[in-house]
Amino acid sequence: MKIAIRPASPFDFHLSASIFAGGDPQIQRYQDGRLWQLIRSGGKLMLAVINSRGTVDSPLLQAELHSDGPLQESDLPSARARVEGLLNMGLDLLPFYQVAERDPVMSGLVSQMRGLHSPTTPTVYEALITSIVEQQISIRVARNLQMRLVRAFGRTLTLDGKTYYAFPEPRDLAAARPEDLRGCGLSLRKGEYIIGVSREIARGRLDLESLAALDDREVIARLSRMRGIGVWTAELTMVRGMRRFDSIPADDLGVRRCISRYYRQGAGITGAEAREIASRWKPWRGLASFYLITAEQMGLAVQE
Repeated sequence: MKIAIRPASPFDFHLSASIFAGGDPQIQRYQDGRLWQLIRSGGKLMLAVINSRGTVDSPLLQAELHSDGPLQESDLPSARARVEGLLNMGLDLLPFYQVAERDPVMSGLVSQMRGLHSPTTPTVYEALITSIVEQQISIRVARNLQMRLVRAFGRTLTLDGKTYYAFPEPRDLAAARPEDLRGCGLSLRKGEYIIGVSREIARGRLDLESLAALDDREVIARLSRMRGIGVWTAELTMVRGMRRFDSIPADDLGVRRCISRYYRQGAGITGAEAREIASRWKPWRGLASFYLITAEQMGLAVQE
């Protein structure tokens, strides 16, 4: 089954999807102009294979949906929403670009990444779990651990003899032991945090998805009550899983490094100083920091 998607313009599919270029081909990968990943829709697992048929200014994507059983028309609305959410395809970038124009540095970088959309997880739960995994380690190491976690606990879909893995659901990790997650390379403590959150959800005592209706301060307060979750993890969860484009994890070493590189000639800065610099990007501080991180990864210099 195929669906056509028209993202908000501008949308650079190659630039936006390239963040997944080094991904596990059995989990999530961008290669040869195609992005593929398992999605959940109506209780079914589907492999979504997405490619571009348009341009940055007139974007058009085609998503092919594959499952091990018949797909119905009733599956399409939910599947479409899942696919569009992968790269925030409905986000209008123009208001952010208007704010960026007031900052010569950000404006110079944005002009080189026009149409870049940030990824979003399908659920707040996935955003929280991946944020816990990333605590105090590099993004590269964290992504490797996340892939091992998905392979160990995720549900699978086999198509044409090849197995694909979906991100684990709360019930999958609720049944695990910290020692099991240790086998994926996670510390025992992180394993305890992840299992604790998963069990609260599986037992019906926690609804992470409902937090999206709260303001940023209340979300941070609610998440910080859980063992192993502080402000940094909560802020990253909001950016990644709630589309809070003004939320910025300013205490993150990578965010501070990128801000310092482009605004302080590489000199060390504190989280407070990073927030002060970022204040010029309101209400898009989180998205602006994503652009800075991407600019660093691409080796971009500020255009005068």
